[in-house]
Amino acid sequence: MASPQGAFTLELNDQPEYQRILEGKPQTHGMRSGRVYLEPGKACGQHSTKNHEELLVFLAGRGELLIGDRDRLAVGEGKVAYIPPETLHDVKNTGSGPLVYIYCVAPATE
Repeated sequence: MASPQGAFTLELNDQPEYQRILEGKPQTHGMRSGRVYLEPGKACGQHSTKNHEELLVFLAGRGELLIGDRDRLAVGEGKVAYIPPETLHDVKNTGSGPLVYIYCVAPATE
Protein backbone atom coordinates (compact mmCIF):
# COMPACT_ATOMS: atom_id res chain seq x y z
CA MET A 1 0.00 0.00 0.00
CA ALA A 2 1.35 3.42 -0.93
CA SER A 3 1.59 6.43 1.39
CA PRO A 4 0.34 9.87 0.28
CA GLN A 5 3.99 10.75 -0.53
CA GLY A 6 4.29 7.75 -2.87
CA ALA A 7 6.43 5.55 -0.59
CA PHE A 8 5.32 1.93 -0.40
CA THR A 9 6.24 -1.56 0.76
CA LEU A 10 6.07 -4.78 -1.23
CA GLU A 11 6.12 -8.40 -0.10
CA LEU A 12 8.82 -10.49 -1.77
CA ASN A 13 7.37 -13.80 -2.88
CA ASP A 14 9.12 -17.14 -2.53
CA GLN A 15 8.29 -18.40 -6.01
CA PRO A 16 11.09 -19.71 -8.28
CA GLU A 17 10.59 -16.96 -10.83
CA TYR A 18 11.44 -13.34 -11.57
CA GLN A 19 9.53 -10.77 -9.50
CA ARG A 20 9.30 -7.16 -10.70
CA ILE A 21 9.67 -4.64 -7.85
CA LEU A 22 10.13 -1.17 -9.38
CA GLU A 23 9.30 -0.43 -12.99
CA GLY A 24 10.79 3.05 -13.46
CA LYS A 25 8.78 6.11 -14.46
CA PRO A 26 6.16 7.06 -13.40
CA GLN A 27 6.50 4.76 -10.35
CA THR A 28 10.03 6.14 -9.66
CA HIS A 29 12.31 8.82 -11.08
CA GLY A 30 14.05 6.18 -13.22
CA MET A 31 15.05 3.39 -10.82
CA ARG A 32 14.08 -0.16 -11.78
CA SER A 33 14.31 -3.21 -9.55
CA GLY A 34 13.41 -6.89 -9.39
CA ARG A 35 14.05 -10.17 -7.62
CA VAL A 36 15.98 -12.75 -9.63
CA TYR A 37 15.82 -16.50 -8.92
CA LEU A 38 18.48 -18.62 -10.68
CA GLU A 39 18.47 -22.41 -10.53
CA PRO A 40 21.86 -24.18 -10.08
CA GLY A 41 24.05 -23.83 -13.17
CA LYS A 42 21.89 -21.05 -14.67
CA ALA A 43 22.96 -17.48 -15.49
CA CYS A 44 21.04 -14.26 -16.09
CA GLY A 45 22.89 -13.67 -19.39
CA GLN A 46 25.65 -11.20 -20.20
CA HIS A 47 24.42 -7.65 -20.63
CA SER A 48 25.63 -4.06 -20.20
CA THR A 49 24.62 -1.51 -17.61
CA LYS A 50 24.85 1.06 -20.45
CA ASN A 51 24.35 4.51 -18.89
CA HIS A 52 23.03 3.03 -15.61
CA GLU A 53 24.62 1.88 -12.38
CA GLU A 54 23.44 -1.29 -10.68
CA LEU A 55 23.37 -2.67 -7.16
CA LEU A 56 22.86 -6.40 -6.45
CA VAL A 57 21.80 -7.62 -2.97
CA PHE A 58 22.17 -11.39 -2.59
CA LEU A 59 19.55 -13.07 -0.41
CA ALA A 60 20.32 -16.79 -0.87
CA GLY A 61 22.75 -19.16 -2.55
CA ARG A 62 26.19 -18.62 -4.02
CA GLY A 63 27.55 -17.75 -7.40
CA GLU A 64 29.86 -15.62 -9.50
CA LEU A 65 29.57 -12.11 -10.85
CA LEU A 66 31.39 -12.11 -14.20
CA ILE A 67 32.66 -8.70 -15.27
CA GLY A 68 33.58 -8.52 -18.96
CA ASP A 69 35.34 -11.63 -20.21
CA ARG A 70 37.87 -12.07 -17.39
CA ASP A 71 36.97 -10.89 -13.90
CA ARG A 72 35.03 -13.21 -11.60
CA LEU A 73 33.82 -12.11 -8.18
CA ALA A 74 32.35 -14.49 -5.61
CA VAL A 75 28.81 -13.53 -4.60
CA GLY A 76 26.12 -15.06 -2.44
CA GLU A 77 23.92 -14.70 0.59
CA GLY A 78 24.82 -11.65 2.65
CA LYS A 79 26.87 -9.96 -0.08
CA VAL A 80 26.21 -6.79 -2.05
CA ALA A 81 27.78 -5.97 -5.43
CA TYR A 82 28.03 -2.66 -7.30
CA ILE A 83 28.35 -2.52 -11.09
CA PRO A 84 29.33 0.84 -12.62
CA PRO A 85 27.96 2.29 -15.86
CA GLU A 86 29.07 0.86 -19.24
CA THR A 87 30.01 -2.53 -17.73
CA LEU A 88 29.38 -5.92 -19.37
CA HIS A 89 28.39 -8.42 -16.70
CA ASP A 90 26.61 -11.69 -15.94
CA VAL A 91 25.56 -13.50 -12.76
CA LYS A 92 25.92 -17.28 -12.62
CA ASN A 93 24.70 -19.71 -9.96
CA THR A 94 27.63 -21.95 -8.98
CA GLY A 95 25.93 -23.47 -5.94
CA SER A 96 23.71 -26.50 -5.39
CA GLY A 97 20.61 -24.45 -4.45
CA PRO A 98 18.90 -21.39 -5.90
CA LEU A 99 20.77 -18.07 -6.15
CA VAL A 100 18.34 -15.29 -5.24
CA TYR A 101 19.10 -11.59 -5.45
CA ILE A 102 17.54 -8.16 -5.77
CA TYR A 103 18.83 -5.80 -8.44
CA CYS A 104 18.38 -2.03 -8.42
CA VAL A 105 19.25 -0.10 -11.59
CA ALA A 106 19.27 3.69 -11.80
CA PRO A 107 20.36 6.19 -14.44
CA ALA A 108 23.88 7.45 -13.77
CA THR A 109 24.13 11.23 -13.85
CA GLU A 110 27.09 13.43 -13.15
